[in-house]
Amino acid sequence: MSDLEIRPARPEDIPAIVAMLADDALGAQRETPNDLSPYRAAFDRLTGDPNQHLMVADRGGDIVGTLQLTVIPGLSRRGSTRSIIEGVRVHGAERGSGLGTRLIEWAVGESEHQGCQLVQLTSDASRTDAHRFYERLGFEASHVGFKKAL
Repeated sequence: MSDLEIRPARPEDIPAIVAMLADDALGAQRETPNDLSPYRAAFDRLTGDPNQHLMVADRGGDIVGTLQLTVIPGLSRRGSTRSIIEGVRVHGAERGSGLGTRLIEWAVGESEHQGCQLVQLTSDASRTDAHRFYERLGFEASHVGFKKAL
């Protein structure tokens, strides 16, 4: 994987990122790769916030993975800063290659660099393979998450 670069996403990466977000049963229901305008607007909001890190795994110009890392200062846990990992995706041709591990290791390392005391993530309850993956990397299923669509 020496030809792999984990770098900040650029506007031209948006189509590849969205294609990965849509490339599973859940994503196919909620993503619209044929209309990139909402993703471009979101990209602009993300790049304007220094606590947001939208990253891609670039292999020779091909975008083969992505994730978003959000750094959140807080008062709880004695004023701890935490990070949230979101939108982890690996291109279908790269699954099982160790790329997902590299992305998560990058996010944990960057969280440490940013002074975070906790890294957290959520994973849809139906993604049991992903749960095993995160547990193998040292994450614990310690909380129950709740969401409310607005």
